[in-house]
Amino acid sequence: MNDVNELKDEDPRALTDTPGGPQPRPQSLLLAFFGGYVLDEGPLYVYSGSIIDVLARAGVGEQAVRSTLTRMVNRGLLQRQRQGRRMYFGLTAEATHVLQDGGNRLWEDSAVNEDWDGIWTLFGFSLPESWQRQRHDLRSRLTWSGFGPLYSGLWIAPGDVDVSGIVSELGLAAHVKIFHARADVATDIDVMIREAWDLESIAARYACFDKRWTPHLGTCSGDPIGTRLRLVSEWLGIIRTDPRLPALHLPPDWPARAAQRTFRDIADRTEAPARRMAAELLQTVSVQPPESSP
Repeated sequence: MNDVNELKDEDPRALTDTPGGPQPRPQSLLLAFFGGYVLDEGPLYVYSGSIIDVLARAGVGEQAVRSTLTRMVNRGLLQRQRQGRRMYFGLTAEATHVLQDGGNRLWEDSAVNEDWDGIWTLFGFSLPESWQRQRHDLRSRLTWSGFGPLYSGLWIAPGDVDVSGIVSELGLAAHVKIFHARADVATDIDVMIREAWDLESIAARYACFDKRWTPHLGTCSGDPIGTRLRLVSEWLGIIRTDPRLPALHLPPDWPARAAQRTFRDIADRTEAPARRMAAELLQTVSVQPPESSP
């Protein structure tokens, strides 16, 4: 399961500045590519040359694409299939699951939690000192699921969060305790939130995103598929670090609202032309089911 953790561990702030703004890492763009143009099209393999052509439109060179594809295969995120002299790449079952989860975060969930019911999920754990990798994996998965550290071994998230999958996948059932509860009136929730999460950093990422992408609103210039890959990759990186804290405990001018409007406007505008371009550029083959034994 460490391979999928590496997918979720990828630092969304690991961006390279370019004249047009920060450049997401090639793996982030490849995940946006497979999530946007392969995931819902059935079990497909995509010709590597097609992937290189599309990623070039997002500013990634051929060698970077090839080396990233190889690393993703080695990590169990992609599988490859050779046909003649051509190499094709498709999603593994584990990567499919994670991309579906990411898709829900992108298109279904709001960046602002307006309907919190007052419930918190508390996740307590105590791991042997030597379990450094397990501790890292657990913290990464908890962060992805919206948790913040109340204390070193006690993490908290707004809402009734189902963490059974995390516990099962990491094999930690004997080392954790999980509760769903309301805060007592003696607890200052605003202070608790500021102690468990870095609100300034979360807000700054939203504000920077909005400032960077606002000039793209209402314009039709540029490459739609390259623009959309950069947009989706950067937005997913931001919301991965956002626990969707209750709106009533956030500043009234919380920048996630404006940033989300900007994201969805540009996403809506680029969807159709980017999909048409993908249909023209991508060369795919269907995954053939294994032959049954006689």
